[in-house]
Amino acid sequence: MASEKIFVIEDDDHIRELLVYKLCGSGFDVEGFATGEQGLDAVMKQLPAMVLLDLMLPGIDGFEICRKIRGNPETENTIVIMLTAKSEEGDKVLGLEIGADDYIVKPFSMREVAARVRANLRRRQRENKAEDREEVLTAGGLKVIYTRREAYQNGELLALKTMEFELLHFLMRHPNRVFSRKQLLDEVWGYEYVGETRTVDVHISQLRNKIHDENAKCLKTVRNVGYKFKFDQT
Repeated sequence: MASEKIFVIEDDDHIRELLVYKLCGSGFDVEGFATGEQGLDAVMKQLPAMVLLDLMLPGIDGFEICRKIRGNPETENTIVIMLTAKSEEGDKVLGLEIGADDYIVKPFSMREVAARVRANLRRRQRENKAEDREEVLTAGGLKVIYTRREAYQNGELLALKTMEFELLHFLMRHPNRVFSRKQLLDEVWGYEYVGETRTVDVHISQLRNKIHDENAKCLKTVRNVGYKFKFDQT
């Protein structure tokens, strides 16, 4: 895991240097960039495993960088973790909608950052190891083929982002079982609960927007508990 390349794109010198210093001290291979243009150019040339990305950058901002990373076949699977201010709720939602895997709210602790980095890298390793596992799940009009990272609704391919697919796949593998937001963070995203569960709610909402008709009703909210994939065989 330590050999994986990580880029930090952050215009605040203090935050960028702190992240690079602390993550390097934790054994990661980390490089920092002060502008979006420099960072994006490096991403496209060096293909890092992960990018810690500030959203409010001068010039090309974090949103556009994320779009370009997701739109390039060579970088579309790069892990993107947004760095956002606590007041930027709308920005966090938009960032997730355009394909970011996770977000960390400023001010943050380096312990949290290191935990999120490790968890996201572990999750990606688990995905890579599972590539040779042929698994097809079906429920109603939904079909998920894990090795291809493809999900279909009534025979039509769904345009799901990475974590939308992982969340749907996990819930379909455990039909009718209720999971709390904390459990979903642990099982799907791979990190311990640190006070933010909005990520789960946003991804559930996005899935419901893409899975319609009777299929969308399978994604159930269990009040004061969490979510489940409700599927009756009868």
